[in-house]
Amino acid sequence: MQWTSFDGGASIGQMGSESGVIIRDSEHPLGARITLERAGTVAPYSITCGIYGCMAHTRFFSTEIDASQEFDLMAAALESILQSPTTEGDLIDSVGGFVEQFP
Repeated sequence: MQWTSFDGGASIGQMGSESGVIIRDSEHPLGARITLERAGTVAPYSITCGIYGCMAHTRFFSTEIDASQEFDLMAAALESILQSPTTEGDLIDSVGGFVEQFP
């Protein structure tokens, strides 16, 4: 995968969008970000991800093991969407499929 640390890793330890501490934060050069937080206001762990200018999606978990495994699966699925040549309609379908796969 082509994911790299967001902002050179400077966001690790900072507060994330779910008011938790960021423990993993990656960005894809084709325009996506995925962030794992612990101790947020809604759940012990959360993953927030998005494709820039297209979608944002958040999931919640009770264990770090589950969240970390899902982080990797979600990153791979996001990368697949980004690398697929698509029309706007295809992108909407792909994003819908992603949200169904990762509710």
